[in-house]
Amino acid sequence: MNRLEVAVVGVGYLGRFHAQKYAALDDVRLVGVCDTDAANGRACAEELGVPFITDYRELAGHVDAVTIAADTSAHFELSRFFLERGVHVFVEKPITQTSAEAAVLAELADARGLKLQVGHIERFNPALLSVREGLTDVRFIECHRLAPFKSRGVDVNVVLDLMIHDLDVILSLVDAKPARVSAVGISVLTDMVDIANARIEFDNGAIANVTASRVSTDAQRKFRVFQQRQYVSIDFDRGEVRRVTSTGAARPEVTGLSEEGWSLDKGDALLAETRAFVAAIRNEQACVVSGWDGRRALELAEMIIADIERRRTASTSGPPSRAP
Repeated sequence: MNRLEVAVVGVGYLGRFHAQKYAALDDVRLVGVCDTDAANGRACAEELGVPFITDYRELAGHVDAVTIAADTSAHFELSRFFLERGVHVFVEKPITQTSAEAAVLAELADARGLKLQVGHIERFNPALLSVREGLTDVRFIECHRLAPFKSRGVDVNVVLDLMIHDLDVILSLVDAKPARVSAVGISVLTDMVDIANARIEFDNGAIANVTASRVSTDAQRKFRVFQQRQYVSIDFDRGEVRRVTSTGAARPEVTGLSEEGWSLDKGDALLAETRAFVAAIRNEQACVVSGWDGRRALELAEMIIADIERRRTASTSGPPSRAP
């Protein structure tokens, strides 16, 4: 079996890990890494024993697939460049800056018969996978994604930086379209929104309440799902799952509830994500998280951002003046 020739464009904090995962796969050959920051690029290339490439355009004609882990502002240009040249693309989240750009990429990938996978890594979290098949009639979701402040990722607001992970998972569980969004957000340490909360109502009656913060003192990635006769709590960070199910036998002396819990090794979700991308290419199968999935998550994020901005504008404009 011929090895896939791959490269990583953008090898900062996250891109370096992407390159390491490719280097660990037997059926893949990492032909090089590319970065506009020469120091980052050379350090990663030296660590993995591959060439450092200064111009991503030099990769055209030499790779079967690329992973793009550059700044979000560059995702569209880079992804389109490679898709137009017949190269499969794995792009980090958010897929692009706008859902309109995301649609262009998804349509281009479909037209060329190429794989376009988006880096929504929680889809590969073992804790979620352990209960995914049983979540068939989700009615309410509550999730909190909190993180200490870090300088990386601040090129976008917290909705696109952190919340979008949960938005993708929510959309994968709720088989309906978002109908209404009510959201608030504030800036704390940057000029962008650093804390946000959104209530999402779907056209089938399901509701999600989502909170994200990148200025928390503690890290938290908790996801709670309610459906008929059942509650499931998932701790993405600790790999802990708790499931409470109604047995229908409630009496004064009996709760009528069956409770179970388990802990899972967090595993290596990024490696699983990388393997899934390679398998999609080799087996000509759909990506676990497609370009269209990435677009849906981004479109919902845009709805949330728009409502946050609407409220912020209303609060700064103040009440209308009254005539004397």
